[in-house]
Amino acid sequence: MDPVTARPQRAQGAARLSVKPLGITRPVTRINRLYQDGCAKIRFPESFDGTMEAVLINSSGGLTGGDRIDWTFDAAHHTQLTLTTQACEKIYKAMQDVARVATRLSVANDARLDWLPQETILFDRAALSRQLDVELTGNAEFLAAEAVLLGRKAMGESVLTGLFRDRWRIRRDGQLIHAENLLLAGDIAGQMGHNASLNGHAAFATVLYTGADCEALLPAARALLAATNGGISHWSVGTGQKLVARLVASDGFTLRKILIPLLSHLRKNAPVPKVWTL
Repeated sequence: MDPVTARPQRAQGAARLSVKPLGITRPVTRINRLYQDGCAKIRFPESFDGTMEAVLINSSGGLTGGDRIDWTFDAAHHTQLTLTTQACEKIYKAMQDVARVATRLSVANDARLDWLPQETILFDRAALSRQLDVELTGNAEFLAAEAVLLGRKAMGESVLTGLFRDRWRIRRDGQLIHAENLLLAGDIAGQMGHNASLNGHAAFATVLYTGADCEALLPAARALLAATNGGISHWSVGTGQKLVARLVASDGFTLRKILIPLLSHLRKNAPVPKVWTL
């Protein structure tokens, strides 16, 4: 093949995990099926409380234009699954094409799933399109947090241009309960400098929780965010409820100081995954 027209090597990965309950009176969460391919890996830290924590790893070390990763997770009834990442996902400058990440989550009745990846770091001229599709059944509980850093302030980095597309669709018993589309394209620095967006901040996060106890969790969550550049709202959707928080900060460290206490509260005072503090 002519080296001038040869396509550069790209990272490809796909992983699927389903979990099941083991036991009757106090069921513990165990692996049902596990599949890994390419750069997508999953590891399981030891747990002693009956829940399961799965650490997602992109062994390619980051994403750039043309890379693709697909994650699929299924939590059966009476299971508790926390999903996180080994490190922050770095999205590097794209010479051509777009990096794509697709995540599909399914949570059965009487189950809980927490989607808590560490921050996504966008570098200048990065191009990323990702989507999160969630199917909940019955009284399933679901917590999701996605944090994004526009460069690393401590390293003197900034994002001037690029592409970031983020799409969420969350359904309960087939009914859409949450949908959002975020698009940053072209002059990202200019777009994020407006008061109606980030007002010059370089870090932001969205947190969503849906469960029967949303209203009970709301007062303490609002108190945690009272002195921050963030807020949380309570919504009734059909027969269910959800909490949605939006957070902004000057850098990743400041964002974490806001995000970690909020996540712990929404996890019924359980700590964030251990890899967040390593």
